[in-house]
Amino acid sequence: MTGRAGLRLACLLMPLLLLLSAPLAAQQATPPPAPLDRVTVQSAVERLKPGEYLWAPQVAPAGPILLIVNVTTQRGILYRNGLPIGITTVSTGRDGHRTPTGVFTVLQRQVEHYSSLYENAPMPYMQRLTWDGVALHGGVLPGYPASHGCIRLPKKFARLLYAETRLGMTVMVVAQDALPALAPTTAPLPTAAGDTEATGSYVWYPERAPTGPVSIVVSVADRMLVVLRNGREIGTADVRIAADIAQPLLFLFDSTGPSGDHWSRVALPIGSTAPMPALSAADITPPAAFQPILRAILAPGATVLIIPDSIGRRPPVPAAPREDE
Repeated sequence: MTGRAGLRLACLLMPLLLLLSAPLAAQQATPPPAPLDRVTVQSAVERLKPGEYLWAPQVAPAGPILLIVNVTTQRGILYRNGLPIGITTVSTGRDGHRTPTGVFTVLQRQVEHYSSLYENAPMPYMQRLTWDGVALHGGVLPGYPASHGCIRLPKKFARLLYAETRLGMTVMVVAQDALPALAPTTAPLPTAAGDTEATGSYVWYPERAPTGPVSIVVSVADRMLVVLRNGREIGTADVRIAADIAQPLLFLFDSTGPSGDHWSRVALPIGSTAPMPALSAADITPPAAFQPILRAILAPGATVLIIPDSIGRRPPVPAAPREDE
């Protein structure tokens, strides 16, 4: 990370790295000699003690948010517009209740929430990630995995995070001790009628989830696209893939404007040092008739996950909501 934004973050976080006793971005300090980089952020992650966090939302006042939770290190990093604005300790699922890894979106939010399965345990500032028991919420952080599958956050951090996020925020749960690489890119899917030669079948049933965050999964092996809204499958389509895609790719829809759509791309797996392959809208093409339907539901915060592996021709539709932790 370089430039003015990196220097601003360095100025905000450096005194916190030294003190780690007041996790607010209001303290003053002499600017460090160099911008904050990946090594500095990694150092901050490692130095946090259970229950501690760093918070500097001024670094990126607006834009799409990505939270990355590492079940191995029991740490989380919050990014906005590709810049780290928060670092926190976490407590994920213990043995027998492991928190699943993968890419999730926030499906439901409640300031005050209680578990009906575990003695009415409080789950303040709950943000649901799955309909079968995984959520972000404030809780006790003993320094190791201790939950029933949820991701516990320091209570104050959970409150601060809740104030900054909305339905559809992307959350990645990983198990590698590394930071992601984010880069701006063009839209990975067509933004207009596009290639009229793109033919194929599709199924569309938006009534299954009329509203909610949108996630799109593209399987290279299946040549198939699956659309999820609010965690439920609402459509599938054949897709033509012209690029050689050998690693997973995650795209975050940032914004749209006169110059077109703007996306950020995350290198997967986390920690990979291989260069991200070039990819354009023309490399992944749904049926021409499906393209305007797909474009109509895309909004900032939507995610597109492209994987080389098979997901099966008809993934199961998620079951009805069930109480989480």
